Amino acid sequence: MQLTPSAALAFARTAEGKKMVRYTIVSVIAVIVSEAVLAFAFGVLHWTARSSNILATGIGTIPSYELNRKWAWGKRGKSHLWKEVVPFWTLSFIGLAFSTWSADYAETVVQRHHVGHGMQTLIVAAAALAAWGVLWVGKFIFFNKVLFRTHPQDLEPALDGRTGLPT
Repeated sequence: MQLTPSAALAFARTAEGKKMVRYTIVSVIAVIVSEAVLAFAFGVLHWTARSSNILATGIGTIPSYELNRKWAWGKRGKSHLWKEVVPFWTLSFIGLAFSTWSADYAETVVQRHHVGHGMQTLIVAAAALAAWGVLWVGKFIFFNKVLFRTHPQDLEPALDGRTGLPT
């Protein structure tokens, strides 16, 4: 794939590209929700970085799951507990562990350097965000290839009367 604006735009118009763009937008929404909750809990309520990040991840995962499933991958109907919900939340808990470790580590470092609480809040939030950023690409691949993969039976019938089901 070429790394030019026209090539990126052409890719964004493909089915895979549309998923990637939607996944990115959902990620931005989830980050805004999570970071706002984290900044409020840590910065205003003075919770620990660990507790703040746990709450932020729990709240941010809800819109992330719903928007990814329904909008980014176009899945309809009831969620399947073992094939969709549990794997999604498992990934979220892996991200939670990594981002909580990152936030907790950042809190420890900034407290040793006697940084003001406002700057502590920014650094802790940035550490949690960076941890999620590391996991972002891997999650897209997992969602696309495993979790929300479109199966042939999920396709709409073709206009020529074919059912879209394998024979």
